[in-house]
Amino acid sequence: MNKQPATARKLGLLSCHDCHLLVEMPPADAHGRCPRCGAVLHQRKPNSLNRTWALVCAAIILYIPANVLPITITSALGTRQADTILSGVIYFMKSGSWEIAAVIFIASVFVPFAKLVILICILLSVHFRSAWRPRDRTVLYRLTEMVGRWSMVDIYVVTILVALVKLGAVATIEAGPAAVYFAAVVVITMFAAESFDPRLIWDVIEEDDV
Repeated sequence: MNKQPATARKLGLLSCHDCHLLVEMPPADAHGRCPRCGAVLHQRKPNSLNRTWALVCAAIILYIPANVLPITITSALGTRQADTILSGVIYFMKSGSWEIAAVIFIASVFVPFAKLVILICILLSVHFRSAWRPRDRTVLYRLTEMVGRWSMVDIYVVTILVALVKLGAVATIEAGPAAVYFAAVVVITMFAAESFDPRLIWDVIEEDDV
């Protein structure tokens, strides 16, 4: 087995969580601060696993009403129609707008679900101290952290429609209750990805290499 390169922790260094400055590790009984930004220094983000698990569980609970409840309510000539995210995707598919349907499905259904699955898999791998393909897991985590904000596309569409379609008794579009749940899912999963410390993936590799 090839020996892993020396890590910052082995060299007595650690990275500031806020400005990423590499500084000398403070004594175990001291709470050092970053000389550049003043943030408290930690070898790993405090309670990273517990906070990430809590946020992921909250996002899973909110994901259900976000997809079951209507996200838009359309009133036109005395009739009201409530559409969920999936019913909107189906509508665009039937009308021939496959590109719009694909964008909404990927951004509003697939990406949030994939983020939750990836985060759960990473958390379980860290919990069970798995050494399986740490580089690939790190790449998946970076992708999850990067694409999180793009899930807000559906909320942007709803906001634009609500603002533009205001024709009184002829036609109006209102945001449904699912919009709040969906926005909460997106924000919470972004916080979950931010609260996780990817260095935990590599800790078991470092310990096995000692």
